Amino acid sequence: MRDILLIGLYALAAGAVVGLFGAGLLRLLRGRSITVHVCVLLAVTVAAVVAGVATVAQAMFLSGHDLQVVLVTVSASAAVSLALGFVFGRRLATAAVWAAQARDRERRMEAGRRELVAWVSHDLRTPLAGLRAMTEALQDGVVADPETVAEYHRRIGAETGRMSALVDDLFELSRIHAGALRLAPARLPLADVVSDAVAAVTPLAVHRGITVEAAGDGWPMVTAGAPELNRIVGNLLVNAVRYTPPHGSIRVDAGHDGAHVWFAVSDTCGGIPDDDLPRVFDVAFRGSRARTPGGAGGGLGLAIVRGLAEAHGGQVAARNIAGGCRFEVRLPGGQR
Repeated sequence: MRDILLIGLYALAAGAVVGLFGAGLLRLLRGRSITVHVCVLLAVTVAAVVAGVATVAQAMFLSGHDLQVVLVTVSASAAVSLALGFVFGRRLATAAVWAAQARDRERRMEAGRRELVAWVSHDLRTPLAGLRAMTEALQDGVVADPETVAEYHRRIGAETGRMSALVDDLFELSRIHAGALRLAPARLPLADVVSDAVAAVTPLAVHRGITVEAAGDGWPMVTAGAPELNRIVGNLLVNAVRYTPPHGSIRVDAGHDGAHVWFAVSDTCGGIPDDDLPRVFDVAFRGSRARTPGGAGGGLGLAIVRGLAEAHGGQVAARNIAGGCRFEVRLPGGQR
């Protein structure tokens, strides 16, 4: 019994020394990846076993051959343990990164939902108050002259249209997020889609003295849902007109790049602050500083663009260029 206790004490002492060394090593490597930490932990564990076996073997006066057999056996087990530790360490590291990204994405989505509720509440409350005041004025006969009555009717129609557009945006965004969007892809001439969108936005651009032009040639065919593609191009153009200062310019270009079709809307808005670039496609984000805040809309246009592009298996990106910014959409499967 005494020999067993001595063997246990020898093994414990040797393992404790290695364990203290391993704790110090892990402290030095605390900024490294999970894979490194798992491998070091397994290596320290195996080293503690080897140290305990070697110490006990020396105390028991084992022959060199017996000690060699024991160490080879332990080394083989160590190799297997380290290999498994490396593989599962990488999996744990990947899972940890994914979980961190998921948490960050969830936090951003929750912040976006709160901002969306605040913006929509503001965008609905203000016109509703105006509509109520104008309606009561008309009902009570406070306004009687034909010109003022006609103006009230025009403003009521304009505010109603703006709120209807906001509700349409909310419905489209809810379909995208709920996975209820059903595409009907077809071969579409991108030139026609852009031409229609430019024609639709031209009156607003002319009112602000903004020039909108599209490239003369090089327009590819694209496989996409017609309503969704029209919405993507239209939202990008409206967004560009909204944030481009008076007497600025907007240009639409397109091309074919390998297995993808791309088209881009460039404007002279003055650029987007670097801190805002990663957020321009977030729900309810309206911009700040360089991109003039305000105007119509609930900050949903670019979020809808991203959702529709991703529903087609594509992507959208924004970057600053000289004097402005460029929004580029890439969709798969197009040919000239």
